[in-house]
Amino acid sequence: MGQDRGGASERIVIAGGGIAGLTLALALKQALGEAFEVVLADPGLAAQPRPDNRAYAVAAAARNMLEALGIWQKVATAAEAMTQMQITDSRMPDVVRPVFLTFDGEADPGQPFAHMVENGALIAALLQAAKAAGVALRPEGVRSGSSADGGPMEIVFAGGEAMPAALLVAADGARSKLREQAGIGWVGWSYPQSGIVATIGHERPHGGLAVEHFLPSGPFAMLPLRDGGRLGHRSSIVWTERSENVAALLSLDASDLLGEIERRFGLQLGEIALESRVSAHPLSFGIARRFVGERLALLGDAAHVIHPIAGQGLNLGLKDVAALAEAIVDAARLGLDPGGAEVLDAYEKGRRFDTVAMGVVTDGLNRLFSNDSTPLRLVRDLGLGVVERLPGLKHLFIREAAGLSGQAPRLLRGEML
Repeated sequence: MGQDRGGASERIVIAGGGIAGLTLALALKQALGEAFEVVLADPGLAAQPRPDNRAYAVAAAARNMLEALGIWQKVATAAEAMTQMQITDSRMPDVVRPVFLTFDGEADPGQPFAHMVENGALIAALLQAAKAAGVALRPEGVRSGSSADGGPMEIVFAGGEAMPAALLVAADGARSKLREQAGIGWVGWSYPQSGIVATIGHERPHGGLAVEHFLPSGPFAMLPLRDGGRLGHRSSIVWTERSENVAALLSLDASDLLGEIERRFGLQLGEIALESRVSAHPLSFGIARRFVGERLALLGDAAHVIHPIAGQGLNLGLKDVAALAEAIVDAARLGLDPGGAEVLDAYEKGRRFDTVAMGVVTDGLNRLFSNDSTPLRLVRDLGLGVVERLPGLKHLFIREAAGLSGQAPRLLRGEML
């Protein structure tokens, strides 16, 4: 049995050291202090960081939370504000890509609706802050967790050590073994698409402009990053391509692959160059039938996976963090069981509708835009044109994308727990 600092009722174990898991661990430890032991277990903690070409659009509400936790101050110098967004709809051979919709980048005056942040910088800042706050970091996975008759969760780590806890949080990804062990079903499907990700250097400044080209095979997004690299300026691309074409594309030599990227990227930013490796990731949709079990909560990709067409995957996971942290902290301060059914029910009710709604929207957008149907093209371009002419509706969409609509958990409003 592991060391029991104050008993199982004062211990929470998080399985998974990605952005969602680390953020939850930090939020709980900062709010509950020495009264609670927060354990984060992930075998990746023992590995050396590898070069990472991923970058995320951190929405305004998620940025509020990172500011409240003291993280944004550490990554702000590496973040790039989106000051404007343009949406086009065209075919690959089209010489001109007409812009059907533009968005001002401000959700509120002086508040960009999103910033682009590279994964490596965000993970490093969260890991450093978690260590400083006193989160117990274990460089191994969680093998299993079980609870009987309402008793504590008995957690067994990969090395064989067992430890009781009030709650186990499964933040172990879309193929969560802990979700499967709990018998929680999964509703989902694979898309016939993959997301190709890379960092692109270019000789002209992007000016904070994000561009999404809707092409028949899927959206090609150009997202602004902080200046740097060989050509002085950088953008992240998320290139959705039919999976059947991906192997051939990635087998091209560097100059030919860059040529394919240039066909989609365009020449408006001058010469371009690859600033990172190019990687491809199969795309899918999935939602767990339940987000909770007995003394178990699913977090982030373990609870839901959506298409990246709206750039909301990370933000959806950080909304989970804000809702679960608030439910746990409020219960603990009242002397209630932080892993009890009431706490977990509150978490599920707070996250279920928003998650399903975002999943339906992203799935629908992908099906609507990732095709070459002339009638559908006419309908969607008409719809984009209508939205372009209604500033109030555009502002509503921006606030929704920024995560600022509705009654959000305190952390997403920038308030400490």
